Amino acid sequence: MVTKHVISVSGGKDSAATLLLALERCPKEHVVPIFCDTGNEHDEVHRYLEYLEQALDITITRLKADFTQQIAAKRAFVARDQRTRRDYDTEPVFEDDGVTPVLKRNGRGEIVMHKVRRGGLMVLEPMQKTRKVGGGRRVRWTNKAKRRALAVLYPTGNPFLDLCLWKGRFPSLKAQFCTEELKRNIAVSFQIDLLDQGHKVISWQGVRRDESQNRRNAKLFERIGCGLYSFRPLVEWTAKDVFSHCQSMGIQPNPLYLQGMGRVGCMPCINAGKDEIREIAVRFPGHLEEKVRWEWLVGQASKRGFSTFFNKELHDGAKADRRIHDANRVESVIVWANTGRGGRQQTFFSEFIEPSACSSAYGLCDQGEFA
Repeated sequence: MVTKHVISVSGGKDSAATLLLALERCPKEHVVPIFCDTGNEHDEVHRYLEYLEQALDITITRLKADFTQQIAAKRAFVARDQRTRRDYDTEPVFEDDGVTPVLKRNGRGEIVMHKVRRGGLMVLEPMQKTRKVGGGRRVRWTNKAKRRALAVLYPTGNPFLDLCLWKGRFPSLKAQFCTEELKRNIAVSFQIDLLDQGHKVISWQGVRRDESQNRRNAKLFERIGCGLYSFRPLVEWTAKDVFSHCQSMGIQPNPLYLQGMGRVGCMPCINAGKDEIREIAVRFPGHLEEKVRWEWLVGQASKRGFSTFFNKELHDGAKADRRIHDANRVESVIVWANTGRGGRQQTFFSEFIEPSACSSAYGLCDQGEFA
């Protein structure tokens, strides 16, 4: 049995350092770098992958999700949809004292449990029983919505856009299905194929505990399944450690880190903050103009007729209506990104951004060899 070391390369600093460690510690012929192409990266990411291939004399396998079958199935579903089901609002049920919650039970009388996040950890808790409120809303596609959706529901060849056309919406912080569908699933499928070929697989992941609360308990090494393991050699590293290691091995950072980007995955990420959106609007406006077109296409493919790439909660109330759409359109978010604290007063930070000037959230511009 041969051990294959699969390295998920994103074009960012952490995956580059992880790749270097794997090449240092493992036989080169057993190192298998992979890149999951989401269709929402800057061209510089693809050029950086080519740079790594030339500098390290390796080949990075490109993987890309395909949603052709899912879009075809959605077309068929929308075309024949005649549902009469109703969607109801609900409210929690309490005991007679009005305080003690009534727990939900299944058909066997067992308490139903669900996963919730508490302090950064996923735990099981009992579900509270709910009851329907009001007369409900009819759930179906109108003939007008059907014609609108069927006119655009065709694969584009771009994984990110095709995923959103299929879902009829963009990912969000609470429903971040992009990572699962565009990266995790196809990477796991690739690794399972290696297992089926009789190999043992170690998945190297560039995860650092100081990146976020969700990763603070990341394990260095763990068994995922029979013959499949995860190894995270950077769990105790800092961003400075990562850049220093790459520099010591003669590997330059992705140029996007010198152009105001704190991360170099999606351009932009749905969770991008004000600073990053401002930098993109000035340095790479074409990427935001592209998202305006995507918003229109995905909106046409959705039942309600509108969808937004960002969801910045720039609105009053929680009802999903046109007000939310108008407040979260790409153009509106760019305006918001140029406001001060509180999002009310225009400050036009973008006037102070020089598109050709070096700018780095990691202080790389102060290091001559990177500038």
